[in-house]
Amino acid sequence: MTLLQFLRQARQVHLQFISGALSESPIYVIGNPSADLDSIVSAIIYSYCANNRLPIQAPRFHIPLLNLPNVPAGPELHKLRPEFVTALWSSTNFPALRSEEKFENTQHSSGNLLREHFVTVADFTHALQDQNILKQILAEATLVDWNALPCPSKNDKGFGSLTGLPTVSFRALGCIDHHIDEHYMSSAESLPKDQPLIIQPGPGSCASLITRELQQRSLWERTAEMAQVAKLALSAVLIDTSNLTAEGKVTDVDREAVQSLRGQIEGELKASSTEHKWEMEVFYDAILRAKQNSLDLLTLDEVLDRDYKVWTETSQSSGKTVKLGFCSSVKPIRWIVQKAGKPEQFIDAARSFATSAEKDLDVLVVMTAFTGSDGQFCRELFVSVVRENESALEGVKAFVEQASSQLGFIDWSPLDGEEIPELTEDCLSVLNEDSPYWRRLWVQTNAAGSRKQVAPLLRTAVAKL
Repeated sequence: MTLLQFLRQARQVHLQFISGALSESPIYVIGNPSADLDSIVSAIIYSYCANNRLPIQAPRFHIPLLNLPNVPAGPELHKLRPEFVTALWSSTNFPALRSEEKFENTQHSSGNLLREHFVTVADFTHALQDQNILKQILAEATLVDWNALPCPSKNDKGFGSLTGLPTVSFRALGCIDHHIDEHYMSSAESLPKDQPLIIQPGPGSCASLITRELQQRSLWERTAEMAQVAKLALSAVLIDTSNLTAEGKVTDVDREAVQSLRGQIEGELKASSTEHKWEMEVFYDAILRAKQNSLDLLTLDEVLDRDYKVWTETSQSSGKTVKLGFCSSVKPIRWIVQKAGKPEQFIDAARSFATSAEKDLDVLVVMTAFTGSDGQFCRELFVSVVRENESALEGVKAFVEQASSQLGFIDWSPLDGEEIPELTEDCLSVLNEDSPYWRRLWVQTNAAGSRKQVAPLLRTAVAKL
């Protein structure tokens, strides 16, 4: 079965489940709410290989569910995640195994294909509304690229719901993740036999862990169809490790995954009669370019929301909760500020985004990661308290005191090479203020410190107050 055949079938099974035509729930494979390339690809490749093969004693349908509560599958998904569409297109069309599966990497052509082959959280919600299904639904899930649902059950460990999908309660049957353990999952002994429970911080890409796990379980085959899956998996590993060059993010798990996936792709091309040539560097560059240009057509709110994660911590001393939102961007802070207009307008727009009814944050963090004018990988960090909350303010200050050396905070200066003195001075003054709410902007010289490292440091600082 080709990758696109599987994805179309998975969507149809999902619709059958909603309509009540299935006697039991399929297993939804759900990535984290940032819904970045690694998260989406991890859900797809695991679903493809586990479909009707796991659990071993009672195999089930597996359906990748893209964790996007506000974005339906279609042109909107192409606009938000062009790097994913480029990876999917490069994986399934060079060469296409079926003539009817050819599509163009354009918003119109791929939009139609995405609508027919994928399910997002928004699609799930709309389908329930269209069918006037108001009752609570119980479904089962495997989590990839995270290990805790955002709305956990108060009574049942391993149960919970997704943001934007409150009427569906998921039971987490398994997990493969490379973030810190949130202690949400049930014990391995209480999960169905042969379901994965792997929480291993370290590897740069969750797709690397999933590739290793599937290969060790003999669920990863060497066929022309699996070469498509290998390409898709490789796209996520390469992007999340900067082509295996990201300092502090690359482990042997990633290197071994790249070696294995690349070998399978090149071996399949050599064995086939196709004249198509495939080069890993060209493949990587095309996807990276799509990611770097992905923000150009988005509004500022969409830029902030594009790669967003949220956590809530409770201060030990005050008992007050602090809600922390982390936005990641592949463009530098000056680009984002210019998107808003001026630094003052950026501050107003960022606070409006953070304090909206949907987000309701106490602290907004914007992390940027990009290639600077000298060709070096750069990071910036902007942290802002966005409403009156003493625990939030004290927690952020404690974070700065405890983590500034580890993360290498220095006074901000532009690293993107553009000479805009007025904007530079305005950013320095406006984005480093105590009034009306505390905010700071730094260059983060420890470029290995991604959100996987920064978020736990801030969360711990708030919780230990």
